Amino acid sequence: MIRRRHLLAAAALPIAAPHIANAQAARTVKMGSLRLIHSMPPHFYQRFAPPGLTIEITTFDSPTDGKNAVVTRSVDFGGFGIAAGTLGAAAGEPVVVIGAFSNRGMGVVAKTGSGITNIAGLRGKRVGIWPGSTQEVFILERLRQSGMTIRDITSVRVPFGEMHAMLSRGDIDAYVGAEPGPGLSITSGVGTLVEYPYGTPMGGLNMIFATSEALIAQDPALVRTMLGVHRRATEYMMANLPEVAEATVRILGAPRAAVDHAFANENIQYAWRLDETTLTQARLYAQQMLEMRQIRALPDFSKFLNPRFSNEIATS
Repeated sequence: MIRRRHLLAAAALPIAAPHIANAQAARTVKMGSLRLIHSMPPHFYQRFAPPGLTIEITTFDSPTDGKNAVVTRSVDFGGFGIAAGTLGAAAGEPVVVIGAFSNRGMGVVAKTGSGITNIAGLRGKRVGIWPGSTQEVFILERLRQSGMTIRDITSVRVPFGEMHAMLSRGDIDAYVGAEPGPGLSITSGVGTLVEYPYGTPMGGLNMIFATSEALIAQDPALVRTMLGVHRRATEYMMANLPEVAEATVRILGAPRAAVDHAFANENIQYAWRLDETTLTQARLYAQQMLEMRQIRALPDFSKFLNPRFSNEIATS
């Protein structure tokens, strides 16, 4: 069963919301989010929403659950990993990427004292990986670049929220995690950074802003409005990281040292525009998944990647 926590972003500190064209009046929009630092933008949406629009946040612990909620329309929009979206689109599900959400936010962390200092050092070790995650695709590519495959390690299925605890207990030797996990392990002394796995053609691509084909067809004005809200929120957040850190500690219960470590190392980048760089990385990502047999066919990119609203907002 999906564990969900409903939060109203209206609890955020009030800031005058700018006028947004084509705004919907007296309406509640459901937004799916994850329990991660790089999934914080929805908690800033309400202050940038037009009058009459209420943003209700549903928090998921799994990117796949977030994607499924968009597909089934139990939420209107969602921010989740590109991997979950690609898996769904490749299977013919009506999920559509309309914007970027956040980049980076990953980390390969090893148990302190393990002697693991690089990807090659993971050979023969127990490595925590969340199947179907963006992190899984990145580590598979980094293993390949290091002359290895998944068979050269013992892959252990571990949710992001449990990786630090399992590393601390010695249940795993390393993990491929999502912030604030890496920051928590490093600042507590439990783990040491092996690398931030961005040395692939996929760059730091991580989470995307998505909705369903049906909502785009039924209410394009709402799609445009929500992406505009997302843009204003992410731009504000990148300019006010200390405030974002405080909100992350308050809302997610993340240790402040872990959050500060992630920001200090520039391991969180909030984003909104589905530009050519992001589109190219998304296509490369899908090709990578195909070559690694995680999907049987490439998604129909003409449906899966829709830069229309991003381009309209960028020029407005």
